[in-house]
Amino acid sequence: MYEQIKTLLVNELNLNPDEIRPEAEISADLGLNSLELADLIVMCEEKFGIVFADEDLAKLVTVEDVANYIEAHA
Repeated sequence: MYEQIKTLLVNELNLNPDEIRPEAEISADLGLNSLELADLIVMCEEKFGIVFADEDLAKLVTVEDVANYIEAHA
């Protein structure tokens, strides 16, 4: 799942693949702003057929957090 998230970040949000690691923080390390994070969430919802609960969004700090959330809810 991590690799699929990484592919989305590279292809859709134009991030450098060398900077993306499981432990990379989405905002602090990768520099995504709130709109880009919202785009990532929507892309994940569409691609993986899940819905992120609003109350869980604040818990998604790292790339691995997003991957784990999708795996748990897919």
